[in-house]
Amino acid sequence: MSDFLDYAFFRYALAGVALISLSAALVGSYIISRRLVAIAGGITHACFGGLGLGYFLGINPAAMAAVFAIASSAGVEWMSSHMRLREDSAIAVVWSLGMAAGVLFVFLTPGYVPELNSFLFGNILTISSADLWVFAGFTALLCAFFAWRFRQIVAVAFDPDFARVQKLPVRFISYTMTAFVAVCIVLTIRLVGVMLLMSMMSLPMMTAEVFCRRFSSMMLVSAAVAVTAGVAGLFIGAAADVPCSAVIVLLLAAAFITAKGADSLCRRISCRR
Repeated sequence: MSDFLDYAFFRYALAGVALISLSAALVGSYIISRRLVAIAGGITHACFGGLGLGYFLGINPAAMAAVFAIASSAGVEWMSSHMRLREDSAIAVVWSLGMAAGVLFVFLTPGYVPELNSFLFGNILTISSADLWVFAGFTALLCAFFAWRFRQIVAVAFDPDFARVQKLPVRFISYTMTAFVAVCIVLTIRLVGVMLLMSMMSLPMMTAEVFCRRFSSMMLVSAAVAVTAGVAGLFIGAAADVPCSAVIVLLLAAAFITAKGADSLCRRISCRR
């Protein structure tokens, strides 16, 4: 497997999967703690509208997907706070609108839409050096924001009403974190695609949640799980000549099932004692 490292595209993919796995673990810890797992699916499918519009207008589809992602995430926050909609209902609105717009624009685009499968199913091995700089910049910015507002992020994630009573900047934290979630989703689409993205944003945190009770420890464990599964999935997928994104998700699911099984076994043994 060490022969793979001789290829520049594989080294780019290795660095990219490590960076995005780390970013997905950080923002995933927030959405899991706030019980907003569905927002990842909603924004992901809303991105499809941006992809379709980008192809239709002949501009960068990834940039349009980012615009749609940030607009939909802000829309969810706005509808839930100003229109008194439940967040799951607001997510359903942006989910359906994004998918419908994407299907319409793809249909209206003349000829065959190129590279659409890479956004739907992911293609890790197409990551370039320019993508790496974007990934690295986003990860650094995300880590800096967590270091700056960590206690406030934890408070808003677990109990936004209490944080509001304590006069913490709940709206600022909520909108900023949803923007980070949106951008992370757009970047991660290049890795695992629209279809498999929710697993990347949730399974590492769900695995860490089995063993951890503190936000900081859950964040660190989920990052370790995500990076390990990402790197291992990349090597296994390349060696077996199968889609790396599917292998990564299967490894994440296996880690979660193993963790839950081990936790259940330990509980049964302790109860018998």
